[in-house]
Amino acid sequence: MSLVPRTNTIEEKQYLVRFRADTQSHLHVLDNDVCATSCPDKLCTVFCPAEVYKWEGKRMAVGYEGCHECGSCRIGCPYQNIKWEYPKGGHGIVFRLA
Repeated sequence: MSLVPRTNTIEEKQYLVRFRADTQSHLHVLDNDVCATSCPDKLCTVFCPAEVYKWEGKRMAVGYEGCHECGSCRIGCPYQNIKWEYPKGGHGIVFRLA
């Protein structure tokens, strides 16, 4: 038996995560115009580890169903343009370690 820990990529680790998505989003972009005019780098598309935010044409699309509930979007948006809440009870992320 090897005592060397197995190294997983972030993608492999994310594959273990499961979700119970609600029918309503717990994430909301407050004003798409702010994203379009004030945030040329679309930072939320970079710092979200689950890649929940995608710029599509003239608005930010939010794939809340895969949210890891880390809160990085509410902290990282320089314009405080994302409303983040915990999903309703019984919904959201379900972590698996193996």
